[in-house]
Amino acid sequence: MSQTSIPSRTKQTSGVVAAGERARTSEKKSSVSVTVRPVRKAYEQVSDQLRELIMVGELEPGARLPNEAMLATEFGVSRATIREALRALTAQNLIRTVKGGGGGSYVTVPSVDHISEFVHANLNLLSDTRNVSLEELLEARELLEVPAARLAAERQHNGGCAALNAAIPEEPERLGTADQFVYNTDFHTAVVKLCGNALLGIAVQPIFSVLQTNLARSSLGRSFHLAINRHHRAIAEAIAAGDGDGAEREMRDHLAYLRPYYESAWRSAERVVARA
Repeated sequence: MSQTSIPSRTKQTSGVVAAGERARTSEKKSSVSVTVRPVRKAYEQVSDQLRELIMVGELEPGARLPNEAMLATEFGVSRATIREALRALTAQNLIRTVKGGGGGSYVTVPSVDHISEFVHANLNLLSDTRNVSLEELLEARELLEVPAARLAAERQHNGGCAALNAAIPEEPERLGTADQFVYNTDFHTAVVKLCGNALLGIAVQPIFSVLQTNLARSSLGRSFHLAINRHHRAIAEAIAAGDGDGAEREMRDHLAYLRPYYESAWRSAERVVARA
């Protein structure tokens, strides 16, 4: 695969870095006190310019960047600086690195799933260290998912509820706990997607995932899964009917039903940590 050339304006980086060096040399020779701005690290300047090129579309998704040596020449910096810049872009899901014969760094654009996964990972850390309480998670979920159910009912269109119905198993009692939770995740994801608001999905999914992880570690009986199935059907029916009030009410009741189960799972997790 051919490599994408970097627009010439990125070569300004080497001049900026050199200017910074001259500024520091000048400061040493003169005792005059002046107000200066800290010079940013070279890799930050490189990553900033590459990020800008990606975001404005000059480097398109799937484009292969020049190799490290070529980038170092283009920017007038060391290969170590280029590696640092590429690591920074990888952390932001703006590029991906492929190893092997056809390997290299390829441009990618962050998706809702990428950002949601990033938020989930960090929220999970906060939860594990108890820097975020269960009450905060439950409150945030209610503030997001209850209005989301109303929006889904108001914005759904013909065929839009297919994913909701597909996420409700016909015979939940025949499924194992792991499969039940897959259906639960798919259902709540479908509700949020019907809202047509990507930011809402980014906010809802990490909270749901953290709560779901703790709940999945609990011993939940057949009656629990049957009740969840009934709740999901009631929510789906209200959404399909375009009944915003009904969808909002059913979702609120559903989350209220789940609260004691989450509280029990949270207490169990705390006891495990205390014994460790």
